[in-house]
Amino acid sequence: MKKEIFNVEGIEIEVEKFDKKDTDTERRLMAYKFKAIREQTGMNRKDFSDWLGIPYRTMQEWELGRRVMPEYVLRLIAYKVANEKQKGRFDYDS
Repeated sequence: MKKEIFNVEGIEIEVEKFDKKDTDTERRLMAYKFKAIREQTGMNRKDFSDWLGIPYRTMQEWELGRRVMPEYVLRLIAYKVANEKQKGRFDYDS
């Protein structure tokens, strides 16, 4: 399957291309991007939600694709993660 690379505020995310006819494509794509950003921190969902100050249940719904997060929120989270990585705050780098 072909892959597509997205750059979200300096964080590159590689995603398998989805069928454009699929009505859930955008929701699944946002969920995948969000999960990829979280994984770059090395944190689990609970730690990540505590670190960001976002309710765990909300983040879980976003990551599982049950709810669509606003794109600006994804960009803000990616920006924060990228800045913290640049400062060497995470020892995990995927």
